Amino acid sequence: MAEETDIQIPGLRKAAIVLLSLGQDIGAQVISRLERDQIEDVSRQIAELEMVRPEEQTRVLQEFYTLAMAHQYIEQGGLAYAQSLLEKSLSANDASEIIKQVTQTIQQTPFQFLQKAEAENVLTFIQDEHPQTIALILAHLQPTKSSEILMGLSQQKQVEVIKRIASMEQTNPEVIKEVEAGLEHRLSDIVSQTFDKAGGVEAAAEILNLADRSTEKGILESLETDDPDLVEQIRRLMFVFEDILLVNDKGIQSVLKEVDNDELALALKTASEELKQKIFGNMSDRASQLIREDMDYMGPVRLSDVEMAQQKIVDIVRRLEEAGEIIIQGRGGESEMVV
Repeated sequence: MAEETDIQIPGLRKAAIVLLSLGQDIGAQVISRLERDQIEDVSRQIAELEMVRPEEQTRVLQEFYTLAMAHQYIEQGGLAYAQSLLEKSLSANDASEIIKQVTQTIQQTPFQFLQKAEAENVLTFIQDEHPQTIALILAHLQPTKSSEILMGLSQQKQVEVIKRIASMEQTNPEVIKEVEAGLEHRLSDIVSQTFDKAGGVEAAAEILNLADRSTEKGILESLETDDPDLVEQIRRLMFVFEDILLVNDKGIQSVLKEVDNDELALALKTASEELKQKIFGNMSDRASQLIREDMDYMGPVRLSDVEMAQQKIVDIVRRLEEAGEIIIQGRGGESEMVV
């Protein structure tokens, strides 16, 4: 009976229950990673969500946990390994259902079999391929792995690949299958794949964001001569306002010296509590109190104005990083420091 009730819970309601169970801070971080239409749907569901019975919440969270563990097991050792481990805590039938559910998700991602391969090995097999082929592969891999592979390519090919990733939207499923067929016998067993959207300016920015500073700079400088508008789009996506959390305290203080208080108050309107605390922690008590008061008395503001103020601050951060005056965690600056 409990299983039947659980099956009847709509997926959107399950998502709302999980997000509410995670708490405001973590839930907000999860929601920020969703697509706009997904955010609208789940936000509406949360608003309409009536009292959730404890047993319903327990079932949903248990399913969420089991699915997460199944994904982890599959990454570690494949489907058979995952099912074997799940059967130790679930019935054979329930374990099979979970594996079936997870498999449907996995099969939506092309080149899944490359995720476990070492970046160096993948690079060996694809470095002589046409830039369009390499772009197709990197657009479907995790950004961290794609960035490692990108750094191993020649500078000319790096530029060509990033340019193609940024302009990529949708690719014929047959083309993807052909490229997979040329790699899978060397790297992994055949895995059934289906078409999915990949690439775009966002993908190019995320890959470059994880590359070392010299690689990123070299690619963007070369690309700027051909397509300066594309470079500007990529740069604006590579470091967003919330990423200021990655700037060290000394860097935050340098940035604040160049920011007007009114502009800062406006920019912090939609900032996370964590970022606000980071900013206020690098100001005097008096200054932070004035900013808080400005935010309280500001009243409703246009989102476009907030985003514009945030972008101005982001531009300051990028300029100071370019000049070597501040360090952004994970951007390679740490390795260039000497004691």
